[in-house]
Amino acid sequence: MHTHAHSRPPQDNRASGPGIVPTRVPHGRVREARELLSRDGAVILTGHENTSDALVVAAAQVIGDRLRELYPHRVRTSREGTPVHLHADSFDIIVDIGGVPHRRRHPDEDHVLVQCTRPAPHGGDSFALDAYAFVDGLASTDPALHAFLTGSDVDLYGAWADLRGLPASPRIGRHVEYTRTGRRIVRRTDGAVPIHRDPDIQHIRTQLARLTDAVHKIEPSLPRFPLDEGDILVLDNYRCWHGRDGHTGERSVRILTARSSDAG
Repeated sequence: MHTHAHSRPPQDNRASGPGIVPTRVPHGRVREARELLSRDGAVILTGHENTSDALVVAAAQVIGDRLRELYPHRVRTSREGTPVHLHADSFDIIVDIGGVPHRRRHPDEDHVLVQCTRPAPHGGDSFALDAYAFVDGLASTDPALHAFLTGSDVDLYGAWADLRGLPASPRIGRHVEYTRTGRRIVRRTDGAVPIHRDPDIQHIRTQLARLTDAVHKIEPSLPRFPLDEGDILVLDNYRCWHGRDGHTGERSVRILTARSSDAG
């Protein structure tokens, strides 16, 4: 796989505030795509074929020799879809296949790739947020919520405890943590609940609700961007949250999550 050299610097396509407008880059310009992903936390690759194989190729291009694990493709089709709120992809599912455990999702997926296979006839534009900037801003605008996100343990997937394949042991963590190599993780999941019999259970519930309110409140102000057929949105899943507007008609995407050597 070749990396195409170029002399011009990456285009500065950053939005004001925590909103992100990913720069669109032809898929052959690998170096530029990597630089933009590192700088902005997101990039859109154009020109790939509208196939599931293209997601694997794109992951190899942007992550390179740091790529360690890919998880199974997921196809998401929505008809007359309601909005999808800001979130970071992560889950914790292990299945048994022929007596051998196989991990199908990982709590510390640090990259997510979303390929638009069928744009909606109307609506369905995407939006993304730099969660690092969002959390840092809370330190002055909402110190109590900032303290909760950085200092309180929750059960990250407890709301989904009845799903088959989800481990029985609670997955305990904080919304903001650091990997052993120093990478900051800012999580956003609807699965988070207080730890069983946490003495601060009411406080945790209140802060989880306040986080949801804060996220929903900021969404209307974020810049929107479309994904055309075949486009691949690549996100630093530790840094960026993403969502999309509601739409009419049918819309489909393929999703691939991955872990690099920098994860966990």
